[in-house]
Amino acid sequence: MTTPRLFKNGIAVTGLVIIVLYVILIMISLFWLPFDPSEMSPEHMLEAPSFATGHLFGTDEFGRDVLSRIMKGSSVSLIISLSATALGAVIGIFMGIWAGFLGGRWDNAIMRFADILFSFPSLLLAIFIMAILGENTFNVIIAIGIVYIPQFARISRGAIIALKSNEFIRAARSNGAGDTYILFKHLLPNSIAPIIVQISLSLSVAILLESALSFLGLGVQPPEPSWGNMLSSARKVMMLAPWTAIYPGLAIVILVLGFNLLGDGLRDILDPRLRNVR
Repeated sequence: MTTPRLFKNGIAVTGLVIIVLYVILIMISLFWLPFDPSEMSPEHMLEAPSFATGHLFGTDEFGRDVLSRIMKGSSVSLIISLSATALGAVIGIFMGIWAGFLGGRWDNAIMRFADILFSFPSLLLAIFIMAILGENTFNVIIAIGIVYIPQFARISRGAIIALKSNEFIRAARSNGAGDTYILFKHLLPNSIAPIIVQISLSLSVAILLESALSFLGLGVQPPEPSWGNMLSSARKVMMLAPWTAIYPGLAIVILVLGFNLLGDGLRDILDPRLRNVR
């Protein structure tokens, strides 16, 4: 029943269309790019966008095609965001469901650890982790994943606590069901809705965090293109060549908007209290 409601929700459909278009762009970039995104051409430095030259989004300060670098960077940004969100979700959900289910000192210990992580601003915590681990793509995934652990832990814990005192859980216990069976057969499937919404919204923030880390020189390292390091390089020439900053910035904005719209639409669909609001 969720899928038909998804396609009836204009906000969710808009977000989904944006994401699908980006996925198509990534698939195309795996097999074809207008130019080599790392090839420097001094004779084409800072060329304005033009159909005549074939550089539809212009070139940067090294003569590299901006469109090709955006296409190549799209896969980098999306893969990092998906991997980091998956890492944070798996660890955070595991912590949260056991904290909510076991309660007592286990709940207190797990959630105090989550509170410690939550006390740091997301970007500051990611920078701190990158400073410890070093600058490479894999460490960006770890850093952003750790940032997301307390968010998923809190959401899953709250959902488990709200469900575990319900009648169907008591009925399962009276039929001899064990804790593990109840947790994974009854509690987790019924608490999945807020987790799905959080995953969608977290993907948008993960893209911003990855871009911010790359912008600061802590994420994807040149010459590998990333939307963040493209913006960082564009700072030096954006007054002469504004297209070097405009197009990577728009790529970030539109994809983040897509995930936010999808998350907002999923919340309306999955939350019965909001289902008839819009």
